[in-house]
Amino acid sequence: MKARTKLRSLMGWLLTLAAILFLATPAAAQDDRIPTALLGGFMFIFLIFGLVFYVYWALATQTIANKTNTENAWLAWIPIANCFLWLNIAKKPLWWFILYLIPIVGAVMMIITWMAIAEERNKPNWWGILLIVPVANLIVPGYLAWSD
Repeated sequence: MKARTKLRSLMGWLLTLAAILFLATPAAAQDDRIPTALLGGFMFIFLIFGLVFYVYWALATQTIANKTNTENAWLAWIPIANCFLWLNIAKKPLWWFILYLIPIVGAVMMIITWMAIAEERNKPNWWGILLIVPVANLIVPGYLAWSD
């Protein structure tokens, strides 16, 4: 419960900061450096959020690999190699990686792979389908990694 409250508080602060920066842009239109600085600030915030999300996703993938006794769990930290780790956890052929590169087919293959990962963790396979739901896709890897 405390984590949810902290997350809401953080989101509130970030939305307030974004609103202040958005409203300050027209007031600073006379100076060309200020909008560039605001853009740099937003990019820094997005970079931090992206880094936090990547660490969370990699930790969850590595934990799932360790719990399913999959070799080379450290591949979770390498951007392209983690797809091969997902295929190893799901016990799917490695040539499926080629299918990941096809735009719509790749999304479907990822869902199928995560459905198999959920089954490897003895969870219902519909947890893999939740990856297409915007907020649930943040919860699914953590649930599959750290639940009993």
